[in-house]
Amino acid sequence: MEHFIHPDFQLNGKNFDYIDLIAEANNLYKNGTLFEKGIGSFLLKWLNNEEYIFVQTSGSTGAPKQIYIPKSAMIASAKATGSFFNLQAQSSALLCLSADYIAGKMMLVRAMVLGLKLDYVEPSSQPLAGIYKQYNFVAMVPMQIEASFEQLNQITILIIGGAKLNSKLAAKLKDVSTNVYETYGMTETVSHIALKKISEDYFSVLPNIKIGIDERQCLVIEAPLLYAEKIITNDSVEIINDNQFILKGRIDNIINSGGIKIFPEELEEKLSLKIDQRFFFTSQLDERLGEQLILIVEGTPFAISNNVFDDFSKYQIPKAIYFVDQFVETGNGKINRNLTKAKLFP
Repeated sequence: MEHFIHPDFQLNGKNFDYIDLIAEANNLYKNGTLFEKGIGSFLLKWLNNEEYIFVQTSGSTGAPKQIYIPKSAMIASAKATGSFFNLQAQSSALLCLSADYIAGKMMLVRAMVLGLKLDYVEPSSQPLAGIYKQYNFVAMVPMQIEASFEQLNQITILIIGGAKLNSKLAAKLKDVSTNVYETYGMTETVSHIALKKISEDYFSVLPNIKIGIDERQCLVIEAPLLYAEKIITNDSVEIINDNQFILKGRIDNIINSGGIKIFPEELEEKLSLKIDQRFFFTSQLDERLGEQLILIVEGTPFAISNNVFDDFSKYQIPKAIYFVDQFVETGNGKINRNLTKAKLFP
């Protein structure tokens, strides 16, 4: 394994060659705080002679598991992102995500491969608190963006991942000076393979990515530099052209109620403008319909006016509304729909 570290790469303001970076990684792993230990651990694995990195999946679509990813695929992914955004050496970047997951690991890889000047801060809901620097490139989850909204003008390019962006926040982000993009990808695809401007409805794929659909109308990805085989997803999409697609929702979330197919994600986007608490649509068994649509809301029960469903068709109005004190989350903060639903219907 060739250990290429761009000569312009910096970590928290310091330049590192291969030997110095190993020493710094050891120091972080042995003496750092919990999140710094995660950075040190990944860097030590990145700088060893193994061809692969073992990565933990988030568990949002099944049980969390470890998979191995070729380091060459991570390098190819970093270069694709750099090409898409025209990121130049010495561009500034901020790592405010956990290095335990692929999104955080890839920020470190992009910095080393592209020669970015990367700062890191402890992952929190307010990563820009007390920071007044300008950054060319930052990745955040929606919760962090909500809490950092007044400081987003410090960021030139912001990518969003980790969880679905609600319509209310998306509408606000259209008015900021920052270039904001939603990401599409998964651990298996080495972070994102497609990006969507906040003002657009469609995702555009990165260089060297081919897309198609299977008989279920679900996205199929060919990314030979990232993964040797075709990646067959459970994401229902509408293909616009060879490079663009509209994401409709996960096929395993689709509700078939009396023969009508309902995409929960589409309803959640509409309702997010009207309800502040976290929620999601799902189903419960029904003798007549097979499945009936229900809404599960997080927090103390409160009255939900029928007016919030005025622009919903009769098939899209939930037959019942349930409240759960606290949603079950995956390791990186996504809502685990199945386990949350199991709290109501054991």
